[in-house]
Amino acid sequence: MNNQQANQLIRTLYTAVDSKDLNYLEETLCDDVKFRIGNYDTISDKAAALAANQEFFGSIESMSHTIDKVWSVENDVLCNGLVDYIRLDGSAHSAYFSTVLTMDNGKIAEYFVYADISGL
Repeated sequence: MNNQQANQLIRTLYTAVDSKDLNYLEETLCDDVKFRIGNYDTISDKAAALAANQEFFGSIESMSHTIDKVWSVENDVLCNGLVDYIRLDGSAHSAYFSTVLTMDNGKIAEYFVYADISGL
């Protein structure tokens, strides 16, 4: 994947995530995706990954990702940046994050998010 494709993938992914768009994730994740956020256990199928995302999306009012850098190596796409959350009580929390994606035939096969979300 070239840098332009990697940038587009990340921007599209995080626009969908910030919109809490489970339909986009349904279309984009492999059936046997490996998904992990923070210190949570790795999930190893799409249905469970979608359920985890739905639960997380319901635990916050909103979020907004600012992407600082995107790069790719073969089938891996990486990014880092800052995510700003609004909790359900209206208070704010921010965290730095890094994401590592492994692509397989245009779909996300591995989706690992490294962030300290314990403050949420």
